[in-house]
Amino acid sequence: MRELNVRLILCFALLFATTSVAGCGGLTSSAGCSGQCGTSTVPGQTNTGGTNAELNGNYAFTFNGFSGNASVSSVFTAVGRFTADGAGNLTSGELVNNGVGAGAARPQSFTGTYSIGADHRGVMSLNISGSSAKLAFAMLANGNAQFIEFDASGGAGLIGSGTMEKADTTAYSTARITGDYAFGAAGFDNVNNRAAIEGRFTSNGTGTLTSPVGDLNAYGTAYSLTFTAASYAVSNSATGQGTMHLAFTFGGAPGSLNFVFYIVNSGKLLAMESDAVTPATPLLHGVVVQQQTPAGGFSNFSLNGNMVISLTGTSNCGFGTGVPKAVAGLLTANGNGALSLTYDENYCRAPHSVTAAAGTYSVASNGRTSIAIGGYSLVAYLVNSNQAFLFVSDLNVLFGFGEPQAAGSFNNSALKGTYAGFTTNPAAFGVVVFSGEFSADGVTPTANITGTEDIGAASGPVSGAAFQATYSVTPSPTDGRGIMTVTSGTGGTAVIYMISATKFVAVSQNDPNPAILDFELSSVPASSSLSSLSLNPANVAGGNSSTGTVTLSGPPLGGGAQVALASNNGAANVPSTVTVPAGATSATFTVSTSAVLVPTSVTISASYNSTAQTATLSVTL
Repeated sequence: MRELNVRLILCFALLFATTSVAGCGGLTSSAGCSGQCGTSTVPGQTNTGGTNAELNGNYAFTFNGFSGNASVSSVFTAVGRFTADGAGNLTSGELVNNGVGAGAARPQSFTGTYSIGADHRGVMSLNISGSSAKLAFAMLANGNAQFIEFDASGGAGLIGSGTMEKADTTAYSTARITGDYAFGAAGFDNVNNRAAIEGRFTSNGTGTLTSPVGDLNAYGTAYSLTFTAASYAVSNSATGQGTMHLAFTFGGAPGSLNFVFYIVNSGKLLAMESDAVTPATPLLHGVVVQQQTPAGGFSNFSLNGNMVISLTGTSNCGFGTGVPKAVAGLLTANGNGALSLTYDENYCRAPHSVTAAAGTYSVASNGRTSIAIGGYSLVAYLVNSNQAFLFVSDLNVLFGFGEPQAAGSFNNSALKGTYAGFTTNPAAFGVVVFSGEFSADGVTPTANITGTEDIGAASGPVSGAAFQATYSVTPSPTDGRGIMTVTSGTGGTAVIYMISATKFVAVSQNDPNPAILDFELSSVPASSSLSSLSLNPANVAGGNSSTGTVTLSGPPLGGGAQVALASNNGAANVPSTVTVPAGATSATFTVSTSAVLVPTSVTISASYNSTAQTATLSVTL
């Protein structure tokens, strides 16, 4: 991989041909076939609850998967946007896709329809250039959705998953992309060798990216990147579509990457490489997010506490190459350069666990973090305290994200409520993906989780498969680690790591093609709403910080609630969410500011369960 330039295209519409087929899937990474197997015609869920209004407004989406069959397959990705009317219709759809071929296509327009059932599961049909695509999705409490491709058949087609996220159309401009950002992306070349990139830069709001720093794992060899140019532009203010160019040297050779992105908000861009896929150039797919740089920069203290990590890669095993690998764990840092890591992995189709492995770390002021643990080297780029992109510098090219674990002790009662779950970032065509809605009862000593899932597999889709499992989560010796035992279908075991009462990740111990499973709160009681947002102080000099407080009208379902945050000006930055923990009605977050040339008024907004609040911060000289 000596040149990193990419241009390629596959016909998204043709790969997404709608079919009705026979097949047997399962809660991937939970164990084989979950629910009934056999012939399954896929008309979509019956919408008896009249809940199409859950998907309403402007959305950006991202998709990651593989096209082909069991013998020959290749990477395929897409990014785009659409408008949902809350009544089952999609308009103003646009997507850009890339795969092994000639490079990313020009944006393609589409329309579509969707139907959401009373259990928050939905199906979506897209009309793209005279063809059609079918997706199955599950709604989240914040109005976002998780989805899978849902129409492969006969052992061939397109397998993958993605997310749909509510978009802020006021951020559709070059000027709104301003401040510090971290980025991470991973993918494959034309013969499925894996690569990953991560880093950070500062955007000036006029198209120039300054102070770029990055690292690359190119098919198992790690490099530091020396940037020679970096720029971006929002090329369509109506759709939020933009481009980004990165030029650099690595290992003494020049390289460059071109990306297309769609804006979620000024703090989040869904990105996909637009160059042609070659042996020297992988198709990378990821995200750019606002970096919450503290006053004075990051330090070792920026890693201080618990962070749940989830990583995906591929391995060369004795029985074959390119075998998916998935890892989830809890990293605990002391704020002074020492850490420990407990993790569970599915490696070469066998479970493996490590408890309290000791390690060290060093954080640079720009957020770049070097980690050494158990003979492995990792590179991370901090987004915020205890939040980072990270990859392992080895042949597996494990790449993923670390999220701060909410304070408190986690047991069965913390994992309680209704969750949407799906398979994230499949690393091979053989991964069986799912999307569904699940209800956890939180009882002790053994709790129960039941639900309904839609399954996408090469053999064909399965709609409405019943899911049943038991689980047990403990605060000790590893806080929030649990075991899920699947009793439906062919059964199986998965290990859980809780991030908060509103989110957990899991990795199967016996799925032959594992992936990270993501579960997030999908409903909240109507009585729980966002009652206030306050800032203290409300006036700060640029470069200093303020503390924000969100307050709910009552304790949320499941013991925790994720409140979405946003800023309308890069002079003040906030995390994308803040979690109100179990038993509480309020939570605090840090508002970091930058130096300004003139006094600037910034609107900070918070939203939760269809309610919103705003507060004004004055940033002074």
